[in-house]
Amino acid sequence: MKNADQSLRDIQHFGEEGGVVPVIDVAATSTFLNPANMEKVFQGELQGCYLYSRHSNPTVNAFGRKMAAMEGAEAALGVASGMSAIYCSIRQMMPEGGHIIASKTIYGGTYALFANILSQCGIEVSFVDTNQLAEIENAVKPNTRILYVETMSNPLLRIADLPALKKVCVARDLKLFVDNTFAPILVRPIDHGADVVLYSCTKYISGASDMIAGAVVGKKDFIEKLIDINFGMVMLTGPSMDPRMAHELYLRLDHLPIRMAAHCRSAANLAAELTKHNVPVVYPGSEKHPDHQLFKKIAASGAGFGGMMTVDCVTPHRAFQLADRLQTEKFGLYAVSLGFSRTLMSCPAVSTSSEIPQAERSSMGLSEGLLRLSIGFVGDDKVMAERFIKCYRSL
Repeated sequence: MKNADQSLRDIQHFGEEGGVVPVIDVAATSTFLNPANMEKVFQGELQGCYLYSRHSNPTVNAFGRKMAAMEGAEAALGVASGMSAIYCSIRQMMPEGGHIIASKTIYGGTYALFANILSQCGIEVSFVDTNQLAEIENAVKPNTRILYVETMSNPLLRIADLPALKKVCVARDLKLFVDNTFAPILVRPIDHGADVVLYSCTKYISGASDMIAGAVVGKKDFIEKLIDINFGMVMLTGPSMDPRMAHELYLRLDHLPIRMAAHCRSAANLAAELTKHNVPVVYPGSEKHPDHQLFKKIAASGAGFGGMMTVDCVTPHRAFQLADRLQTEKFGLYAVSLGFSRTLMSCPAVSTSSEIPQAERSSMGLSEGLLRLSIGFVGDDKVMAERFIKCYRSL
């Protein structure tokens, strides 16, 4: 089985004028030389035509083909954000409502979408510990349609056992939706049975914290349904990817494997040094991590363990203090998001997981003083470790 890096290497594109990259096609609408064909497109009788950029765009399609190759999937579609990728995919799969089983340790924005918005669409969501298969089985209802997980959970960094989850989905006739934002290149969920893979391209795929974008990856017929003129959730709700964004992301995918390797290397080096000095760091690359072996099982050979780690400072005050000192010492920046070349730090309980009620944060083991670190690759690893240890000891 090819890994994502090799799949990207196998992609070749010959531009419209013979260029080595596609042009940026910014046209909002496209010409029909035969007026009768426009009617056929609207009637669903003619496929593959460019009509209107909310429906399809050559540059966005080029990005989608490259994403699909990276993921080993049939097709992919770029959209305006990771949240729109999640929302449109779920609504497309469940147009008449139903029930979803979701991991209770997911991104706070996703939790809020599920708990507060999908309920308005007739979709009920049960949040369970998806590392416990019995909890999933007990939550299944006659109208359950989707099992939703994150490959690496945000922010607790638990790893989803995708092969085991797929077996549950097959037995219960569920679709497996996987948010792979934390682990591009490292894990290909399609290889482990995922039906739909979702990305916030704002993070590692962009790598520069300079754009908002998302992607949906899956079967060709599902991707085509998303842009169907009469029933497509992306077509009709409108979170289209701008072709300029698509072109930027198309180019950045080529060096994503190099960037991910750099993130993994710096994070592993930092985690090892912090562990030596008894800092309570949680990192999937540590043999003490509960899912260390599982990650090795589902990840590409030699891919590394990602660029995310956490340190429990016990209280929010101590987490704020540490982040402030680390920022002053030029270790990193206190900001939400991740996947940037510089290290980004945040306290999830009061930021990216604050949408989750406190009682539920407590039940899932999310400390109010947890500091989440997205480790960048700028700077000397040894110097960065020394700065962190100095600041941690000063608390």
